[in-house]
Amino acid sequence: MIKTRDELLRLNIEHILYFEADRNYTKLLLLQGIQFTFAVNIGKVEDMLTAQMKDLSSVLIRVGKSHIVNKKHILQINLPKQKLLLLADEGKPRELVIPKEPLRALKDSLEAEVLGKDNKKKGMDE
Repeated sequence: MIKTRDELLRLNIEHILYFEADRNYTKLLLLQGIQFTFAVNIGKVEDMLTAQMKDLSSVLIRVGKSHIVNKKHILQINLPKQKLLLLADEGKPRELVIPKEPLRALKDSLEAEVLGKDNKKKGMDE
């Protein structure tokens, strides 16, 4: 749930593609292409989401100062071009331009997550 002084939005976290900061506003894009803009900065949106979810980082991840993305919809990370592609329901990728360092941190985090899961599976198989 995203709540501001004048608005209330209830949504399924799985439908979120990404949040994008725009000064004191935050844009939200859903998988279906629906977009909302809130008169709340992205830090407060992140705080709202964290307060409502036990494990926010399992689905959403902050990427730099300007974005919170749904990890399940990441299609490609291109460090040299500073691009992040997210795949929406309509099959069209959404491209975000993100500075190299936050993008590298995202890439490293996702790789570590996959390696951690692989190591857990190996431990169970033994």
